[in-house]
Amino acid sequence: MGEIGLNASVAGHLQDLVIDSEDVGGFLEDLAVYTASSVSAARGQDVLCGVTLSRRRRSMTVAGSTHEARLIDEVQQLYGDGPCLDAMRTGKSVLVPDTSADSRWPEYCTAIAERGHLAVLCVPMGLEEGATAAINLFAPQCDAFDEASIRSCEQFASQAEKALRLAVRIGATQQRAEDLEQAMRSRTAIDLATGVIMGQNRCSQEEAFRILTRASNGRNQKLREVAESLLQSLSNEMPVSHFEG
Repeated sequence: MGEIGLNASVAGHLQDLVIDSEDVGGFLEDLAVYTASSVSAARGQDVLCGVTLSRRRRSMTVAGSTHEARLIDEVQQLYGDGPCLDAMRTGKSVLVPDTSADSRWPEYCTAIAERGHLAVLCVPMGLEEGATAAINLFAPQCDAFDEASIRSCEQFASQAEKALRLAVRIGATQQRAEDLEQAMRSRTAIDLATGVIMGQNRCSQEEAFRILTRASNGRNQKLREVAESLLQSLSNEMPVSHFEG
């Protein structure tokens, strides 16, 4: 059997996935599909791929090449242990050559063997801030992964890990930008509302802000929400007299 092509085109394709994906979740879905396609072509059989993420000792299936891939990966979460969780815990790849005969996780392996998934390979990926992830491959034939294919999958996962780290950093940057934009919108609404109250009550900016704050506390609403409510009432040309909360 062939191995996964590990050349500049693979790294480039993974970078394209990062660029083209709207967010980290979208990247992981694309990664699962791409991984399944690459490994299937290399191994000559229909291999499924699930991606699991673990952070703060909580793990979850975050992507799958198909609905079935997500399902059999999520089954492991229900049992509380399995090859994927072991791979993330130890930082080492875990191979199950024959799920119908494996004694390490008998319940989980029996469950997926009955669904036609007879070999499993789980390859961990280290992330930042103590988070880990794993690429989980499910094959329909026993002994689907030999030593050469395991090494190849590990090299592929190393490239995917770099791409995932980049996706996470871009996602964090985007989130910070969105948070800043939201904060600026909130600040603008509060400043405008303060100006309205100053005009209505013929008071200072400091006093106007205190009036807005009292209204926020009295209504148990965020300051921004009270400010936006006042501005909305003005835009609807509703009569607004002294704004005293």
